[in-house]
Amino acid sequence: MLRLMSLAGGLAGALALSQAPEFSQQYLQRLGGKVDALSRVAAEFDASAEAAGLSREAALASLSGNAFAGLHQADMRDTLSELDRLSADLALLRAAGPVERTLLPHRFLDAETFSATWADFQPAVPATTAGIATGAMGYLGGWAAMSILASILVSPFRRREKGRART
Repeated sequence: MLRLMSLAGGLAGALALSQAPEFSQQYLQRLGGKVDALSRVAAEFDASAEAAGLSREAALASLSGNAFAGLHQADMRDTLSELDRLSADLALLRAAGPVERTLLPHRFLDAETFSATWADFQPAVPATTAGIATGAMGYLGGWAAMSILASILVSPFRRREKGRART
């Protein structure tokens, strides 16, 4: 029974973790598209600022004087800040290999991109080296977790059996 539970845990872990490279690849594609779109917005803003003879910061500062301009200034600052943050995440994720990306969950923090990726995610058979490697890690982790859990759950009954066997 314990072996069967451990096997089931291992298979569940393998199935779950083997999907990580595919999910991270799909997230990376969406993140790249978002960075491209934000880069276009920033480039257009910078081109408008340059045409007016202003630096980016001076152009941002000039967006004031009324409620709408102040809100537009805040939106542009948020957009430029998001572009910097997402560009850094994208660069790090692109530099990392598919298995290495599973160790970088803190770089998958863009909630909008994560949700959109998850909504469209289709599990795939892990036919890549990364999928097989993460599947193997998932199997070992799931097997170990279920083995430990089963041992803890069964241990009170084993003590009783050992005590009865001695008498």
